[in-house]
Amino acid sequence: MTKNYIEQARTVIEIEQAALRQISSQLDEGFAAAIDTILNTTGRLIVTGMGKSGHIARKIAATLASTGTPAFFVHPAEAAHGDLGMVMEKDVVLALSHSGESEEVINLLPALKRKGVTLIAMSGRRESTLGQAADIFLNAAVSQEACPLGLAPTSSTTASLVLGDALAVVLLQARQFTPDDFALSHPAGSLGKRLLVRVGDLMHKDSALPQVDVSADLKEAILEMSAKGLGMTAVVEGNQAIGILTDGDLRRILEHSGQIHGIWVKDVMGLHPKTIAMGKLASEALHVMQSQRVNGLLVVDDEQQLVGVLHMHDLLKAGIV
Repeated sequence: MTKNYIEQARTVIEIEQAALRQISSQLDEGFAAAIDTILNTTGRLIVTGMGKSGHIARKIAATLASTGTPAFFVHPAEAAHGDLGMVMEKDVVLALSHSGESEEVINLLPALKRKGVTLIAMSGRRESTLGQAADIFLNAAVSQEACPLGLAPTSSTTASLVLGDALAVVLLQARQFTPDDFALSHPAGSLGKRLLVRVGDLMHKDSALPQVDVSADLKEAILEMSAKGLGMTAVVEGNQAIGILTDGDLRRILEHSGQIHGIWVKDVMGLHPKTIAMGKLASEALHVMQSQRVNGLLVVDDEQQLVGVLHMHDLLKAGIV
């Protein structure tokens, strides 16, 4: 019986995968026209839909709004009872209805036409009432629902959701939307921390910054590392970071020579230390540390002068990881 459940689930997934391949193959100039229309409007994008399509429409509107496209969801039934006043002449309306005949959506068409808004239809039937009324048609047709009864919207809602994601991501790229822009819409929670916190907010600086001059001996470096407790120290010449010494370097030195006396930092330091600008996002610092397989970065200002040190523990403590 358990095996049968798994086989049934795989069948559902395979049907929906086929629906997505179909949606991809159906992309045409209507999609490009929708992108250009939304990019060039001086108004907002209003997304609407009824029932399951309404749930998908809400998610599409939320994704668009968080990725740089001013958008919000309007319930078609509520729109017919006053909320249509939120729709202005310069707006664009994206209406979802798989059949293209949802009564609540169709009832809005005369008012939308009088307002002169551009209507984009996302539907499975171009010949439907909604499809024929639309200025731009997005083909969301699927050959088969995953529901064995052919009744519950499954493949069709998945297809509409993915088509909405495609709109949002292409618009994001066209607007050259950046992580900084994204952060403005996501200030709260762990996501906000990852997007808003910058290296300069977390770094160890001033008296907490471990650093020794290039002329120092190994004993001085060890004392500095012990005092600052980061398992590393920058090696500087003036205000420029020219090297780094870590706990790992010390272990290798002791394994090789067995003592620390008479050893100069300049002879054993790591050259070309990994650095990051203090204005960079902490999430970028995390990516550098992970890709370079290091636990710390030297932080520099616009003149490449050393201003701080950032450790992986700082990112962990701030909830960036």
